[in-house]
Amino acid sequence: NISAVRPEKVKTFEVGFRTTLFEKLFVDAGYYYSIYNDFLGFRIGVDLEYDNSAGPITIQKLQPFRYAANSENTVTTQGFSIGLNYYLNSQYRVFGNYSFNKLNKVFDDDPIIPAFNTPEHKFNLGFGGRNLGFIGKGKNLGFNINYKWVEGFLFEGSPQFTGIVPTYSMLDGQVSYTFEKISTTLKVGASNILDKQNFQTYGGPRIGRLGYVTLTYEPK
Repeated sequence: NISAVRPEKVKTFEVGFRTTLFEKLFVDAGYYYSIYNDFLGFRIGVDLEYDNSAGPITIQKLQPFRYAANSENTVTTQGFSIGLNYYLNSQYRVFGNYSFNKLNKVFDDDPIIPAFNTPEHKFNLGFGGRNLGFIGKGKNLGFNINYKWVEGFLFEGSPQFTGIVPTYSMLDGQVSYTFEKISTTLKVGASNILDKQNFQTYGGPRIGRLGYVTLTYEPK
């Protein structure tokens, strides 16, 4: 006897701004507050049949279930992010961003598992260049290098796949070169250059280095 689920409803309030300071620093920041009604999660139930007509109780049937259900409580989340780009000159920049996300209430008397599955803190730091000369010639070379850090968090997928995703970090990099005569840009790069094995969902595969090469042609 399980109630039908109702559509999850959310109201979100957001505020943000973008500006340039000192003609070198670009700022992009924002804050949100979300209110969920009928928050969708899951419950664990058991279909049980037993016989106590003669002596000790004898279990004749035991079947556990995981089923979708709505929270009876109002669930709220909030967070903010800020991104910064500092231009050292027309060729080089330092950039970074930080985000905070929080599930505000988890009720002890509510069996719904929120499954927020979002790290509370994460940030990126990077350095890049463009319109650079190659061996003193032209301005066709560019590069980016980026460090990413993600705080460990509880991932709630199912009874079998609920657990902690550990804190992880990785380094990404890319080099690009533009062949102006043929209007083509070559990019060579890799994510997780140092091959630091990590998993981003509990029960999922570990992720290592991913290298790539791309060619982009842009007709004049």
